[in-house]
Amino acid sequence: MKYFYLSPYSFVSITNIEAEMTVTANKETHGFQTEVKQLLQLMINSLYSNKEIFLRELISNAADASDKLRFAAIEKPELYGNDSDLAVTLTFDKKANTITISDNGIGMSRGQVIDHLGTIAKSGSREFLAALSGDQAKDSELIGQFGVGFYSSFIVADKVEVRTRSAELKASEGVSWISAGEGDYEVETIEKENRGTDVILHLKKDAKEYLDDSRLRHIVTTYCDHINLPVMMEKPEAPAEDDKDKKEGKKAEIEFEAVNKATALWTLPKKDIKAEEYNEFYKYIAHDFTDPASWSHNKVEGKQDYTSLLFVPSRAPFDMYDPEQKHGLKLYIQKVFIMDDADNFMPRYLRFVKGIIDSKDLPLNVSREILQHSVLVDKIKTASVKRVLGMLEKLAKDNGKYQELWNQLGKVLKEGPIEDADNKDRIAKLLRFASTNNDSEIQNVSFENYIERMQKGQEKIYYITAESYMTAKHSPQLEVFKEKKIEVLLLSEPVDEWLVSHLTEFEGKQLQSVAKGDLNLDNLDDKDAKKDEKSKEAQDKEFASIITQMKEALGEGVKEVRLTHRLTNSPACVVADDSDMGLQMQKMMQAAGHAMPPSKPILELNPKHALITGLKTQADDDQFKEWSHVLLDQAILADGGHLEDPAGFVQRLNKLLEQAA
Repeated sequence: MKYFYLSPYSFVSITNIEAEMTVTANKETHGFQTEVKQLLQLMINSLYSNKEIFLRELISNAADASDKLRFAAIEKPELYGNDSDLAVTLTFDKKANTITISDNGIGMSRGQVIDHLGTIAKSGSREFLAALSGDQAKDSELIGQFGVGFYSSFIVADKVEVRTRSAELKASEGVSWISAGEGDYEVETIEKENRGTDVILHLKKDAKEYLDDSRLRHIVTTYCDHINLPVMMEKPEAPAEDDKDKKEGKKAEIEFEAVNKATALWTLPKKDIKAEEYNEFYKYIAHDFTDPASWSHNKVEGKQDYTSLLFVPSRAPFDMYDPEQKHGLKLYIQKVFIMDDADNFMPRYLRFVKGIIDSKDLPLNVSREILQHSVLVDKIKTASVKRVLGMLEKLAKDNGKYQELWNQLGKVLKEGPIEDADNKDRIAKLLRFASTNNDSEIQNVSFENYIERMQKGQEKIYYITAESYMTAKHSPQLEVFKEKKIEVLLLSEPVDEWLVSHLTEFEGKQLQSVAKGDLNLDNLDDKDAKKDEKSKEAQDKEFASIITQMKEALGEGVKEVRLTHRLTNSPACVVADDSDMGLQMQKMMQAAGHAMPPSKPILELNPKHALITGLKTQADDDQFKEWSHVLLDQAILADGGHLEDPAGFVQRLNKLLEQAA
């Protein structure tokens, strides 16, 4: 997974190992990767209130190892050897002060041990570390967004041993890994008869509470009750059979029993599953600390025969915007694990969704690793997307709860209309925006809210895009809308430009940028206002010479100069043609490395502003030219644009100020 979830059994992309290594015969000493060192300190110092989570993470890793062995054994059944009953075994030793978590899964080779226990998955790691505040409580919450994986061992242990052997290697090719969670770790080749992995935790003094049978059983049943693998623990010791055995110090033979139900949760009837069990299952598969916002559990029978269990998280994964992040669902075929992150079943705009798909059969390629395209896969994806949208629609009925969810997941949901044309209308109803109706950048206005508040005679949904909320809120292009009390949606996220280029209407109402095209609000003007206004023809005639002279002064710097009625306080603004790319979209394309052809803005003048009317008496051609450039530059700045010659703008402005003084 591309979470910051650290499983030694997950084959993930890793960064270069920043380590020094010393070798003594068969033993090597490695230095931890820099990010690992930082993470270990956070584990030890921050997760003081969630210590027991270590057991869930280690059992989860062991279950992953068993799933991967099941998958590998589809083609190579000989990997099972004489041990096909997969399980996790949990033991503790009070005298030695240790807890051991063992599995008979896929195991690891020496190279895999160094890769997976000495480095951190690349995706999002540096961004994560940069976001840490140094506040224990806040950082603990942040760590919980990732899951803590193998390194959670050091929450309770001051030394950790890992003894492992890959199912494909000989007993003489086992590996020992030992670390105290500080600067380095030791790796050594050992003899290990059985495949799989043993994680031995040497507990800290303040972690001795876990050397207790009932305490461990409680943690297992709380966090791991419904994983599809038994977690075995010793049965409570039975009394010796007779007095002779007691005298001789004989003990009853050690027997083990499954502590958890070991039944795949998704195979059970919904009526038999409690909400707490769904919550814990989500935390198990998502490696999250918090409960999900919602879930959907469905069994489909007939031509399609599959089960889906889908979860909408209550907060966004930390790497949700990382382009390398993998997404998708866990795929099983008849309860046999096939792959993590099966993205065939979930589009990218729903990449926060977690869950499983368990099908009777699906087409896989020869290696059974890659899911082949098929009608059945498409149908499962279509149904799964509709179920997720249904969950979101239900959540949206509670404005308060949905607002919290939107703050976490809203940016990616805005990708929906771009990616999923079939569900564009349903997704549009889930979108939320900031607007001039609220004096806050909180995005809580839906299209339906907007339409309910539209002015009499208003036919369009008006919006403005900008690089920040404050730029959008204070744009001069909003002046006439504020005067007429017409609500405008304030779009200030990068995805918004893409959104409005694909979502052009909602329920028959056209979306219209206030910064594009020639503005016509005649339908919204009252009769008295219209009487007081000069005709467009009269104004054009009055300012014709100014417009002509300004076009000549600005030359190739503008596409057109014209009068406007969209301004009430500002002297000028820049807009684009309906067919032109907006300023924000141009900046995004340039930032992405795309060469953009020169774009010329349209300069609009406010015929009621003193600066514009004053130009009618400006006889000095050079000074008129200076004013023309200053008006254009300040209009570009007000629109959030960047000047090609900011120093020239300052010089012109200073010159005009000197003349005025």
